[in-house]
Amino acid sequence: MSLEELTDEIETAYRAFDDELAVSLDRQTRNELALLESALEPESTDELVRRAVHTLFQANVETGTLDFHLRSGFDVTYDEYLSGMTYDEMTGANQYPSMDDERRYQF
Repeated sequence: MSLEELTDEIETAYRAFDDELAVSLDRQTRNELALLESALEPESTDELVRRAVHTLFQANVETGTLDFHLRSGFDVTYDEYLSGMTYDEMTGANQYPSMDDERRYQF
C-alpha cells in the first residue's frame, strides 16, 4: 500500500462519519464514563468522548504504535502522511536510477 492509498482510506472513513456517531457501550465502559463524568463535570458526555479520542490518538503517536501500524499496512509513517511525501521523496533517494551491478565499475 502507499501514501495515496492511506489518504484515500482516511478520506473515505472521514466522509462515513456523521456529525454524531452512535457508539454502543459495554458495562465497564458505561461505568468508567459515568465516573469520569461525575468527577470531571464536563458540559456534556460528548466532550469526554472527544477527549478520549484525542488522548488515545496522542498516546499512539507518542509510543510509535501508530507508525508501526501505518508502516505495516501502508508502508508510510505518520510524519510522511503529514508531509504528503515519503522519506525517499523528501531526500531525493528515488530520483537516481538503480545501479547495474555488471557495469558498476566500468568506465
